[in-house]
Amino acid sequence: MATTTPDLTVIGGGFAGLTAAVTAAEAGASVTLHESHHTLGGRARTAEGPYRTHDGPHALYSAGPHWTWLKQRDLLGPLAPIPPVEGSRLRFHHRGALRRTPPLALLRLLRRRSEHAPVDVDFMTWATRHVGEEGARAAAHYTSVALFHHDPGSLSAAFVQERLRRSAKVPPEAHYPRGGWASVIDRMAARAWNLGVRVETLSRVDSVPTGGGPVIVATSLDSARRLLGDSSLTWASGRTTLIDLAVRTRRGDAFIVSGLDFPAWLERFTAQDRSLAPRGQQLVQGHIPVAPHESKADGTARAERLLDLGFPGWRDRVTWRRDALANGRTGAVDLPGTTWRDRPAIDRGDGVYLVGDQVAAPGVLSEVSFNSAVEATTLALTGSRPGLRAA
Repeated sequence: MATTTPDLTVIGGGFAGLTAAVTAAEAGASVTLHESHHTLGGRARTAEGPYRTHDGPHALYSAGPHWTWLKQRDLLGPLAPIPPVEGSRLRFHHRGALRRTPPLALLRLLRRRSEHAPVDVDFMTWATRHVGEEGARAAAHYTSVALFHHDPGSLSAAFVQERLRRSAKVPPEAHYPRGGWASVIDRMAARAWNLGVRVETLSRVDSVPTGGGPVIVATSLDSARRLLGDSSLTWASGRTTLIDLAVRTRRGDAFIVSGLDFPAWLERFTAQDRSLAPRGQQLVQGHIPVAPHESKADGTARAERLLDLGFPGWRDRVTWRRDALANGRTGAVDLPGTTWRDRPAIDRGDGVYLVGDQVAAPGVLSEVSFNSAVEATTLALTGSRPGLRAA
């Protein structure tokens, strides 16, 4: 049986791969998408079962470009708002105790525009000049919510300051898809199928297809490096202990515990979406960055210190638990003297394009994947068959 050569091949069915496939199909391209897993989603996949945990992103930032793109296509779906009473249970771990308000120095830094922070100076040095060492360290550690890095103060001041301002905006930019990211992925997959995208799951690609149209590689940077045989595909990322915990409900538990003495973030996600755990239980997920010489257990120990403070008696209330270590899977971080433009380029030559959260595209968290996917698709279709319009 004869098969039609696709105008575009996408390798990887996560958020970036689906964005590329949908964008290309909307432009009139014939698209085939390969996903090695039995389900789509990648790190945007939500676990099946009674506890709807995530290995990757939790929130969508409403000021980001992907928010508008999803909303225009009716792919955003219902959101899970944070009840005001829960929002009042945000706590900051500072000077060994939980506090209701952040240090004044952190609030002072929020008034400084991101573009005024230098690229070639580390955040700790720059922020210390303005608010002192203790305040600078607290602000750097707060950004762990968006950085997943054990030493945010060592990164480029411009890079960290943008994430500090974005993650601390009032009203917050972060919004939560009801049911987890899987609901968004399901809607994106349905649109891809309706547009005629050929989706092949359990389809592992070990070499870049040749003889057809352009190829978009939408995998992790590690996988792309092996697939393309290109040792230059590297960029700094973080190592993070991930903790997923279900506990029996207790009135007064914290909603969020933000680590300011050390980078850490714990969040009770059932505060805004009760569908994530069985009735009478709460789902707490957190990440605690660890240094290269530290182990998963080091991060777990720090998480348990915060759990003792924010969730009294949690050890006797646990109904389910999972700990893991994410190594280089938490997005790009930019060292002093570098910006997103210095990361691995999207256009790899010979009709091959690279997308994901560690490539040369702007944005915060999943915005990098989205922006790179749209850019790669535009580049791929510009040089493709006549009659195809760029996205």
